[in-house]
Amino acid sequence: MIYLLNQEIAFPNPEEGEPDGLFAVGGDLSPDRLVLAYQHGIFPWYAFRDEYAHFIDEDGKGLIQWYCPMDRFVIFPEKIHISHSMRQLINSKKYTVTFDKDFNGVIEHCSDLRIDHECAWLGPDMVEAYKKLHEIGVSHSVEVWNSQGNLVGGLYGQYLCDCFMGESMFSLEPSASKLALISLAQLLLQNHGKFIDCQFETPHLKSMGGEHISYEKYMQIINTDYNDLQQHT
Repeated sequence: MIYLLNQEIAFPNPEEGEPDGLFAVGGDLSPDRLVLAYQHGIFPWYAFRDEYAHFIDEDGKGLIQWYCPMDRFVIFPEKIHISHSMRQLINSKKYTVTFDKDFNGVIEHCSDLRIDHECAWLGPDMVEAYKKLHEIGVSHSVEVWNSQGNLVGGLYGQYLCDCFMGESMFSLEPSASKLALISLAQLLLQNHGKFIDCQFETPHLKSMGGEHISYEKYMQIINTDYNDLQQHT
């Protein structure tokens, strides 16, 4: 079942959605709605160009689509896989990694690299929405810089409930996005972070330690205090 949202900042039960996780359309990308969404494992994902929209309003504008897959793909920080070649790259000091130094640069690179794709989802409205979340301390970025001081890789996402809900990453030089992900996992491990939500499985993420968990388990982890969680693992 797919629900049509109104202006109320609320979501129906995502467990009643479609097999691919789509369960609602409409609403807005306000900070309050986005925070509520991510606290429940929900995220917006839709083609931002109206001509490619699967759902349109009475004015012919594409509606926001909200997803919450019941099968989740996550990386637990303590299980991040660092290959021999990546260890060599890290030890070489070829790149410098920073956090929240250039959020705008990261999200704009993520958008620009895919903006011409037919069903590109990271359009102007989404970019602006996440920039607002960054301004209030919810969205964060990891940046990878080369020796010339150029931004060559990175990722961004939301940090809520001691979990990082990853959104997108980019790499302009080999392994730069992998380095960003490893650096994020190491930072979470140092600060009692529970997991990195990858949303969907990819070969790249699976090779780095990604694994499937149920939505029930996902929400249990989100809603459990870190110390209590450690006692039961």
